[in-house]
Amino acid sequence: MSKKNLVLVGMPGAGKSTIGSILSKKLDFELLDIDRIIEKNEGSTIVNIFNNKGENYFRKIEEKIVLDKLNLSKKIIALGGGSYLNNEVRKHSKQKSFVIWLHWENDTLINRISKNKKRPKIVNLSKRELHNLINDRNLVYKQADFKLNCESLNKSQIIEKLK
Repeated sequence: MSKKNLVLVGMPGAGKSTIGSILSKKLDFELLDIDRIIEKNEGSTIVNIFNNKGENYFRKIEEKIVLDKLNLSKKIIALGGGSYLNNEVRKHSKQKSFVIWLHWENDTLINRISKNKKRPKIVNLSKRELHNLINDRNLVYKQADFKLNCESLNKSQIIEKLK
């Protein structure tokens, strides 16, 4: 088994945290959920950090934490939806890890996103704006080492494909 990390990327609602948690137990890799680590370190939710300190502050601490965690080995790292857009994060992820994009159809993601108000960057966007955002981010996510089309798969099938 490789000592490299598995980095999960994709839009909010793609299942990075959920799939990462299940996969971590199957592979006996520790899950490092970047958003949860930031919330713990900051003593605040992602939404509150965005609202009170701004996106630039959030992105700086996010980059520092991700780059630090990428130096570890045999971890599953669930990036926040915007983390992989950072050039440094993307470059280091590809050097030190296997990067896997959890891909879903736009309508599936929009349905999931609309049910969760904990996503500060996208909570107030219209359906059209969400489609545009997903399409823009997909141009970056496609730089991952692997793309897993999750649309017709259940959690067990996704985990099996990732294993």
